[in-house]
Amino acid sequence: MRGLADALDAVLLQGEELLESLSQNEFIAANAIGNGASIGAHYRHCLDHFWQLFAGLGSGTVDYDARTREFLLETDRLAALAATKTLRATTQDLRKLSEEDPLEVRCGVTYGEEEAGSASSTLGREMMFCISHAIHHYALIAILLRSVQRDVPEGFGVAPSTIRHRHRMAATR
Repeated sequence: MRGLADALDAVLLQGEELLESLSQNEFIAANAIGNGASIGAHYRHCLDHFWQLFAGLGSGTVDYDARTREFLLETDRLAALAATKTLRATTQDLRKLSEEDPLEVRCGVTYGEEEAGSASSTLGREMMFCISHAIHHYALIAILLRSVQRDVPEGFGVAPSTIRHRHRMAATR
């Protein structure tokens, strides 16, 4: 399990480093390019998914629709930073578990009145989902930052497979 736990920690560390580089105003600024969403809103959304994964470990059920959507985490950069540090500490516990530990996952994916869908999964698969989900929101955060001429850390919001592909391509030139 070490590889996935390390990857999850690395994604959270990227978020931590980003938060440390932003001002409070940059964190909460609504951006028209992102339909009025702020960096804080995207970041809180990522944290919500990590929290739901960890919350479901005891019961064996992860319900991504039961996110708390804690407003403080999208409006207070320091609260988001503290939550990120707490999550990073929690990833240490994942190293004691097996990637094959079964989970039942609930997530609403329809736009109708239907109940949330449910599927069998594993801890490893859900860790991969949360990592990938965060990277994609980090990419949106990077777009928001670039739209206001703000530098973005190297590799932030870029999938590891894309980084490896770029390195391979550069090596063949």
